Amino acid sequence: MRDVVFYITLVINVIATFSLIGGVLLHSGRGGGLSDMFGGAGGAALGSTAAERNLNRITTVLALVWGFTVIALGLLLAR
Repeated sequence: MRDVVFYITLVINVIATFSLIGGVLLHSGRGGGLSDMFGGAGGAALGSTAAERNLNRITTVLALVWGFTVIALGLLLAR
């Protein structure tokens, strides 16, 4: 049973890792990021700020999931 929990946690960790990488790459740097990619008008589009805000929330949740799975994997490996 412990091995099943370990592998499920490992799969969730890998999915969260790659999703987190994608989410961070979508964030805006000096340019507009996601806003420029879909609108091109910077802050003029109404949906651009909502998209960035939702992207921030999703990235935060993914970071928390990743952190919890790292801690869980550490506890599961300390037999």
